[in-house]
Amino acid sequence: MKRLEGQVVIVTGGARGIGEGICKVFCKEGATVALWDVMDQGQDTADAIAANGGSIFFQKVDVTNQDAVNEAVAKIIKDHAKIDVLINNAGIIRDRSILKMTREEWDQVMRVNVDSLYITAKAVLPHMKEANYGRIISASSVNAFAGAFGQTNYSASKAAIVGFTHALCKEVGKYNITVNAVAPGFIKSEMSDSMPDEVVAAGIAMIPVKRIGTPEDMGYAYLFLASKEAGFISGHTLHANGGAMPM
Repeated sequence: MKRLEGQVVIVTGGARGIGEGICKVFCKEGATVALWDVMDQGQDTADAIAANGGSIFFQKVDVTNQDAVNEAVAKIIKDHAKIDVLINNAGIIRDRSILKMTREEWDQVMRVNVDSLYITAKAVLPHMKEANYGRIISASSVNAFAGAFGQTNYSASKAAIVGFTHALCKEVGKYNITVNAVAPGFIKSEMSDSMPDEVVAAGIAMIPVKRIGTPEDMGYAYLFLASKEAGFISGHTLHANGGAMPM
């Protein structure tokens, strides 16, 4: 029996990177995945995963727009009758030291990384409550705890996700809904691929397991928290950083 057999899952920001890794792992474990993204690349990602046997479909959704999210959720309910798992993975960076950071760069990060959690939860929770079951898992970051130069906006947004997780779990636990977060460390991505080799090597040198993380590594971290077996874990942030910053 696959761990997510028969479950319906939303993965925001699923077109590439960690989101794509989550989609691949969840499909492998039997879920039907709604891949949400603002990028048309999401269709290519969904097509590639489907070609390998995954049950997945793409919805072009702006998670900062309540109407767009409500419409996408209504379509899923119409076609699949339920939503078991919500993965809030969508996020952006607008790195700049605070003296050079514009208000728009601050607001953009907050809208996508924080406001979207309110928007998606408002749309999905009534259906989870009715079903008396649900898993909500959101993407924090090691930099919510360690901070990083040029990332006051990003680090603040990812720390806000931890607070959101702590509070929401207290509201919805009575409906058999758990709320958790994952805080990835140094993960292979388009950003890491563009870094100089010596920068990547320096980053890996600080990781006790001596390798960079992969999107699939993160997919399996999310899988654990999404599973029925994790039903007594809620309000928790799972640190997935290879031991670079034990918490």
